[in-house]
Amino acid sequence: MVLASAVIPPTAEAFPATPQAPVPGQSDLQGTSSPLPNYGGAAAMAKVLNPDISMTGNFLGAAGHNPINGPPALQMSESELGLQAIVDPYAGGDFFLSFGESGVDLEEGYITFTSLPAGFVAKTGKFRAAFGKVNTLHTHVLPWADRPLVTENLLGGDEGISDAGLSASRILPAPGGLFLEATAQVMRGDSPGVFTSTQRSDISAVGHLRAYKDISDSTNLDLGYSYSRGHNDVGSAYKTQLHAIDATFRWTPLRRTIYQNFVGRAEWVWSLRNQLNAALLSERQDAFGMFASGDYRLNRRWTVGGRYDRSGRAQDASLVDTGFSTLLTYWPSEFSQIRGQYRFTRYAGGHDANELLFQVLFTLGAHAAHPF
Repeated sequence: MVLASAVIPPTAEAFPATPQAPVPGQSDLQGTSSPLPNYGGAAAMAKVLNPDISMTGNFLGAAGHNPINGPPALQMSESELGLQAIVDPYAGGDFFLSFGESGVDLEEGYITFTSLPAGFVAKTGKFRAAFGKVNTLHTHVLPWADRPLVTENLLGGDEGISDAGLSASRILPAPGGLFLEATAQVMRGDSPGVFTSTQRSDISAVGHLRAYKDISDSTNLDLGYSYSRGHNDVGSAYKTQLHAIDATFRWTPLRRTIYQNFVGRAEWVWSLRNQLNAALLSERQDAFGMFASGDYRLNRRWTVGGRYDRSGRAQDASLVDTGFSTLLTYWPSEFSQIRGQYRFTRYAGGHDANELLFQVLFTLGAHAAHPF
């Protein structure tokens, strides 16, 4: 309650007088006699229409011995240019160009329609398929300097299952606070190392079912099942089918999320590949692969982690590779990371690899968050 006697009457200073003309020769606040820039009108509209632009650098170094699949001693592994914008109230566009030492590639480029009838969300263009978790992630988002053996052996390596196609997803009704999402995708059928399209009808298909549940205020569990099928490099009559189960557990205290958290990941993949054997007879190779990892943030700057790998090879399931890694990551800021990783790999045939990987990641500009 304010008493009437406490009200201070307005003074002449509260009502500014008529503006006076500037004194000739008197400088303005910036020390020049020119007017301040005008950011309104067409200039402001042009700025609004520009997409958010970012550049992410991935520098990788390697030391040690790897007789099978060793990276170079030093390389600028990838420079990713991101262009992202809201097209209109009903759609958004995302483009990611990958600049490597040997050329430029369109990693992803698609438009997402977010306001379709019946709650559907559609996407068209080139994109990473919704198969498992690791396949959907760009290289600079991974918590490791490399990709797991199961990705290298069964899912096409860094490129993964990535192709031009159509995608539709929808949130499904579920009880008990469970988030349930289904995704169906049809793609051209060309994913090097996995699918090969030799004629127009050789398309591939991907299906993914995701379930997410908050266990408590600080913990949650994310589970998924994926299926994909397409034609392989033997010919149109030979197909490859893939099944996968992925699980992600997160512990993130609400009041200390940037100082302390834990993320556990695991993924299992089953590859069924039809091909010709040495006698030119049709056979099927059933190869299994998996990885399990954990990452614990010690404080705001430091994170430690580890990963176990085991995977057969798609063309010869009797060949099984195993390995493990330990990691230490330093965060100078949210825009950069410095990571050291010791990697031991035992390839089929008794070939051992001992390596130390060194990675520097940095981002310039506005880079939107990746899917959770």
